[in-house]
Amino acid sequence: MTDLHTIRLEVNNAFKLSGFTIRREASNFVAEQLSPLSSSERQKMIDKLTAHLLRQCLSQPVLEKEHLETAYRECSSFGLEECETVLNVIDAFSIPKINYDSERNRFTKDVNSGNNLYPEPKWKAQYLIDRYTLIWQRTVRNKLFAQEVLPSGVEENRFRLRKIEVLLSSSSKIDEVIVLGLLTQLTEGKFYLEDPTGSVLLDMTQTRYHSGLFTENSFVLAEGYYDDKVLHVMGLVLPPSESRATSLSYFGNLNTFGGKSKTLLKKSQNLLKIEQENEDGMIVFLSDVWFDNLKVMAKLKTLFSGYNDFPPIAFVFLGEFLSCPYGYEHSIQLKAALASLGDLIYQFTKLKEACKFIFIPGRGDPAAANILPRPAIPDSITQDIRNKVGDSVIFATNPCRIQYCTQEFVLIRQDLVTKMCRNSIHFPESGDIPDHLTKTLLSQCTLSPLSLGVQPVYWKHADALSLYPMPDLVVVADHFQPYTRSYQDCQVINPGSFPRTEFSFKVYIPSSRTVEESQIPKEDT
Repeated sequence: MTDLHTIRLEVNNAFKLSGFTIRREASNFVAEQLSPLSSSERQKMIDKLTAHLLRQCLSQPVLEKEHLETAYRECSSFGLEECETVLNVIDAFSIPKINYDSERNRFTKDVNSGNNLYPEPKWKAQYLIDRYTLIWQRTVRNKLFAQEVLPSGVEENRFRLRKIEVLLSSSSKIDEVIVLGLLTQLTEGKFYLEDPTGSVLLDMTQTRYHSGLFTENSFVLAEGYYDDKVLHVMGLVLPPSESRATSLSYFGNLNTFGGKSKTLLKKSQNLLKIEQENEDGMIVFLSDVWFDNLKVMAKLKTLFSGYNDFPPIAFVFLGEFLSCPYGYEHSIQLKAALASLGDLIYQFTKLKEACKFIFIPGRGDPAAANILPRPAIPDSITQDIRNKVGDSVIFATNPCRIQYCTQEFVLIRQDLVTKMCRNSIHFPESGDIPDHLTKTLLSQCTLSPLSLGVQPVYWKHADALSLYPMPDLVVVADHFQPYTRSYQDCQVINPGSFPRTEFSFKVYIPSSRTVEESQIPKEDT
């Protein structure tokens, strides 16, 4: 064991290098705390303490004993910094608004965005302009469109991306046009391509559609020629998506996901260690869980008893939570059904103490309009289950976000397959619908690339639907058959309807980033 005098010198030198002057009693305190540690562990703790104190922005660089006591206590608690959380459920209405600074080619956080559900009319266009800017900056730096310097020193574009104003200002025919814009019907029955600089009529009689689901209000790359004020589209393709690793350099350490931390927890070594060491940790996703159905409740009892000895990190229940259609007694019925679920959970002590129960409402759950993002189920309905189970139950918005250690999940309860296919201008002739949907959502950077008439959205809270930068996991709870797809290091899953799929569900294992298909076995007859 190293003597205290040597450790104190080590501490003094470290703090001096960081610009601090440390009092003798303070350095004695730190030396005493660090004496049982090995040399490498001691250095790690000193680095933690200096980093923690630098973030405090102290008025004087002189460190007293109480400063070190507080810093040591906060750095020692579970090995985590004060802003680091292992599990965090993030409300859709608290998602940070991110703006792109075209001069610096960086993203910044908008601190003056406010929390207004019904803002001034300009926001109806602004949320689409913001999405266009985001997709534009991502597309122009894609290798297909980025400028390449040839050996001769001449810059060459493989493909040239144009704005619509360039077409509108031309009186002659332009060949080999590629334009990024919003697909929309400005006149009934006639499709236009629109961007912030103008709109152009489309002739789509000869169009060849690439993979994906092309809906009105989606952003597309139109390839063709411009003649006589009409863009004749030969090919329609989705904008190229971008992996998380590529996007990250444009965000720096900015927390774009949400939560209390100012910095991005994805880079936290402490959380990564917890994530990797918890090899048996899992998150269970169930959709369409009818708490008023006796058979469903019996299957949940089987599920809970099976997991009771090895509690998962969380159970995530996605609505609707009642089997009956929405009616005037819906709130009373749901309150009673949740109280029954509380009684069931209370029987399993280990589950109640060790894991979280997260509830994300569906369209038919009380009591909110069919507008995204949708608020959580009101406290008046959930009071009984919260009294029985305590802080283990969390009622979230739809959509919502979950941060577990360094991983980011985005969850929504929405019948997206039906809506996207019904409103697509061209149904894919080949391929797998979940593949097309996955590619479309990640390309469009949103959970709802639909017109406001099909799926209303609170204009100022459209960022809550954002899928950029790409999360690690997207859960789209849909009535469609269960599926798991992976695209550019992002997994998209649908657990399927719990009662309609013979009581099947999905299990996600964060340590290995794998998804498992699971099902409650049939009872012996």
